[in-house]
Amino acid sequence: MNPEINKLIYKVTHADGSGSCFYLRKHDIFVTNYHVVAGYRTVAIHDNDRNPYEARVVAVNPELDLALLAVDADFSHLPDFPLAGDNDPAIGSKVHVAGYPFGMPFTITEGSLSSPRQLMDGKYYIQVDAPVNPGNSGGPIVNDKGEVIGVTVSKFATSSADNMGFGVRIEALAQLLDAIEDLDRSEFHVQCDSCDELISGDEEYCPSCGAHLDERVFATHEMSPLGEFCESAIARMGINPVLARSGHNVWVFHRGSSEIRLFVYDRNYLFAVSPINLLPKKNVEKVLDFMLDTDFYPYKMGVDGRQIYLCYRIHLADLTEESRERILNNIVGLAEKADDLDNKLVDEYGCEFSLYSKA
Repeated sequence: MNPEINKLIYKVTHADGSGSCFYLRKHDIFVTNYHVVAGYRTVAIHDNDRNPYEARVVAVNPELDLALLAVDADFSHLPDFPLAGDNDPAIGSKVHVAGYPFGMPFTITEGSLSSPRQLMDGKYYIQVDAPVNPGNSGGPIVNDKGEVIGVTVSKFATSSADNMGFGVRIEALAQLLDAIEDLDRSEFHVQCDSCDELISGDEEYCPSCGAHLDERVFATHEMSPLGEFCESAIARMGINPVLARSGHNVWVFHRGSSEIRLFVYDRNYLFAVSPINLLPKKNVEKVLDFMLDTDFYPYKMGVDGRQIYLCYRIHLADLTEESRERILNNIVGLAEKADDLDNKLVDEYGCEFSLYSKA
C-alpha cells in the first residue's frame, strides 16, 4: 500500500452533501461517482490538509455512475496512482476502501474481496466486505499492490448488512478515461452508454447512435433565495462560495486563521459561528472575565468544554429587505472579528488556537 495514498484522495463538497474522489496523474483528472456530483457543473474538492480547489465536472456517464473532474492547478507533485489490469482480482484478496465517510477526515479501511463480478441491475460490480459508508462514494478500492481495482459506489441499499460494499469495475472507468484524451475540459460532457460518444450539448438523443439521453443529466442545481443570500455574504468576504459549500444550507470556510460555519438550524435560525480558541489549561479567570465584561454585540461569546465560540444568530423571519444589508454586514463582521479575536486571546490571555484554526 502506497504510504502517500492520503495525498491522492480528496473530499468532494457541494450544496447537497459530500463524497470522495481520487487523482490520476497520468490523465491529470479526478475520478468520482456521477451520483456524487449530479446536478453540478462546479464543485469543491479538499485535500487532506483542508485546502479547497474549485473543480469542473467535465465528463459523466450516469449508467456507469462515473464522473471526471478537472482542476486548474498543478498536481504534478503527487505520486502515481496506477490502475489494475483487466484480470479479475482473486476472491479473498486483501482490499482497502479509502475516502471521507460522513464527510469526516480521510479514512482507510481494510477488508477482503467478496466477489469480483457481482451482477446487479444488469451490470457487474466488485463486492467487498470492507466498511463502506455515505461519503465513501467516489473513492478508490485499492488492492495490496496499491492499484485501483474499483470506484466505491455504494453500500447494499436493500440490506442492513454492515460488511457489504460495492465498486464500479476498473474496465468501466477505463471506458470513460479512453474517451477524454482530446476533450475540451472547459465544457460539460455526457458519455453515451450505447456508443461511448461524448456529447457536450443539451441533447435528447445521442447525435452519433440515436440512443435516448435522460434529460435529468443536463439539469443543474438551483440555489434557494436563502442560499443566494448566504453566498453573497461569503463572496463579500473574498471567499469563493463554491469552495465553502458543505451540504444543504451549510457553508464552512476559513477567513484568515479562523474557521467560519454558516448554517440553518431547525429551519428557523441562521447561525454564523467560529470556534476561535481553546481556553488555557491554567489561569482561566482572566480570559473568562474578559469574555463576561466585554460587549461583543451583535455577537455572543460562548464556551463548550475548552472550546471558545464566537456566534451570531438571527431568526429567518427577521431576514427582510429592510434588514438584509445590516445582516450581511454582521455576518461579514463576525468573520473579521473572529480573525482578530483569536490572535488577541492567544497573545494576551494564554489561550490556544482552536483545532479548527488554520495557519
